[in-house]
Amino acid sequence: MVAGESSGDLLASRLLAGLRPQLPQARMHGIGGPHMAEYGFTSDWPMEKLSVRGLFEVLAHYREITNIRNSLRAGLMAERPSVFIGVDAPDFNLGLETDLKKAGIPTMHFISPSIWAWRGGRIKKIERAVSHMLVVFPFEEAIYRNAGIAATYVGHPLAEIIPMTPDVAAARIALKLPPRATVVAIMPGSRMSELKYNAAAFVAAASLLQERDPMIRFIAPMAGLEQGRYFTELVDAAGLSEVPVQLLYDQSHLAMAAADIVLVASGTASLEVALFKKPMVIAYKMLRASWEIMRHMGYQPWVGLPNILAQEFIVPELLQQAATPQAMADALWQQLNDVNGRATLVERFTHMHHALLRDTARESANAVLALIDQSRPATS
Repeated sequence: MVAGESSGDLLASRLLAGLRPQLPQARMHGIGGPHMAEYGFTSDWPMEKLSVRGLFEVLAHYREITNIRNSLRAGLMAERPSVFIGVDAPDFNLGLETDLKKAGIPTMHFISPSIWAWRGGRIKKIERAVSHMLVVFPFEEAIYRNAGIAATYVGHPLAEIIPMTPDVAAARIALKLPPRATVVAIMPGSRMSELKYNAAAFVAAASLLQERDPMIRFIAPMAGLEQGRYFTELVDAAGLSEVPVQLLYDQSHLAMAAADIVLVASGTASLEVALFKKPMVIAYKMLRASWEIMRHMGYQPWVGLPNILAQEFIVPELLQQAATPQAMADALWQQLNDVNGRATLVERFTHMHHALLRDTARESANAVLALIDQSRPATS
């Protein structure tokens, strides 16, 4: 298995939760993180090596990432595993899966690339690469089956992990936050490249909010100590060290549960916020050259998963030049003071949660076992 970032590590762990009891002696290895390790998964390279986002940012790490993929491919060709499972990270995994499938090794991909949002032509590449696709949104199964690719809708693992009704009081006690304070969670991304472009702008928005209400509490969950150090460096360099932001580590779900509202980078985290039934502002900045290319490749007016699933702008999106500190602060303030709007969002997000809820561990594990069985040579 290969997962390339913290969200993939969490998603893959749900599959392993269903698979490990049925294959207790199996060797499970590749690239993954701490959640996968809880199920006896061994990571042959640090997952952080793949946690790079943006077309030009990837180029800076191209040689190292290519060397990892080549080494992994050579090892798997010699080992010939019962199945290879790529977890998201399509730019890394699909090419690897193509070579493995061509060599007769069954390949599965968990979490579809967003072909319904941009780069739809990738479905031909997926057909060459993937023996079976596990999809996490209800509408995706038909897309793949219509293209002749075996697919199973397994629900979204996060819909199982996140409670239908979050315990705000317990989360605030755990984080030592006042029970009646207004709490804003700042989530600029888990990748270093995301922090580079989003961290200072997000904290500048927090500074503007603090001017309006000095009693607001700000929390910022970090994916790890390295990310926390880099976040602090960026904030200090921007002259924002006086903004009181409480850093948290490995506590992103507690932060979302405790928050009244979240300023979140586009990506899986925005879906997590929706499942916690919280109002949010989705914002994202990246290298300008990457943005100029990617903005012309989209098929839909939305980039945030909650809006894509709702097929409308139910929460604000502020991207690239529009993601100014003032615009983010204004959007957050408007939502904080819109009681009726927050109630409507809770209703919409609850419906979304039910639509994504399945026994993902069981469904995905059964699909893996079925693929392994059908790929075994027939015995006479």
